[in-house]
Amino acid sequence: APPAAPAASEPINWGAAAAPAAPAAPAAVSAAPVAPATPAVSTPAVGGGGGAASAESAIATLSTSQAASVDKIASAIGPDLELKPDLSWTAETVGGSAATLDGREAPGANGNVAWLANVNVDGTMSSLTIFNGPLTDVPHLLSRAVIVGGGRDSIRFTLDFRPRAYGAYEMRDSDGNYPGPDVLGRDAFTYSGNRNDFDGKFGNEEVAAFVEGLKGALEGGVVNDSAPSELDSLTRGPLYIDITCPLTEGNVAAINNARSQAADYWLSWAMDGSHAHRPGAPVNSQYVYDSKYKINSYGALLEEYKELFGGDGVKLAAAESGPLDEAYVGGGS
Repeated sequence: APPAAPAASEPINWGAAAAPAAPAAPAAVSAAPVAPATPAVSTPAVGGGGGAASAESAIATLSTSQAASVDKIASAIGPDLELKPDLSWTAETVGGSAATLDGREAPGANGNVAWLANVNVDGTMSSLTIFNGPLTDVPHLLSRAVIVGGGRDSIRFTLDFRPRAYGAYEMRDSDGNYPGPDVLGRDAFTYSGNRNDFDGKFGNEEVAAFVEGLKGALEGGVVNDSAPSELDSLTRGPLYIDITCPLTEGNVAAINNARSQAADYWLSWAMDGSHAHRPGAPVNSQYVYDSKYKINSYGALLEEYKELFGGDGVKLAAAESGPLDEAYVGGGS
């Protein structure tokens, strides 16, 4: 098993003092190939049909589909997406179940993946995490399905396209409004600009409708609206969705289709050269932001996995989070 990740730092306040200068950013390599067309989106079909599903068959179905999505990503990026055997799992155990982790990275400009983790816990969870490198502003991807409930008769689906610049999303009120200059000063304009940039490039009407449609696509689905932890609130994007629904064949199929669609969205963005940063300061700034963001994400995941898997959640959170930049652990913001 890989070494444990460093302990998570205190939550990073993005509105605080400027971050330390970033180390030199990786050199860009050859331009990415022509991006695939953005996938067409249809209104998700309502799940629930087909009767009850077993936890084992549901996770097997979702993990097989997830592996196909990773294969599709690998085919598009090519050999630049390298398997990291030292950070992958082939024969671990989590919560008494066999667990595997396929870890990869593509540090060059073609795809620019800082860390991809394809995780499977037999009969319990299928999770895909992608952290992007600093050469682009493509959102990180979180796509997870986990069996829950005392009778293991429910499935929890979490999906998020995670912005690459701070937008004060945790400050959004119940009406969807954000603090203005009277609260945040001139930073309010910076954060608003970051939100508008994300909405225009990634969280547009089509993608927002796709995510919103999931709420009605899962029969008996209930949106988990409990208050997030501080770390969780700092890492969620505006399209974050977390739904628990009965474990039925129809709901499993709907979740499966949604996860494939989300991975296709991510791939279309990652292969689109228009999302690349200009060399220099933008890449350095992205590197600093991403380094801190991944530490917060690890801390949030650690809390969640300890609740789900007990002591085994510690090693799983460390492995799925991938390499962290220790230079920023516990550092000032």
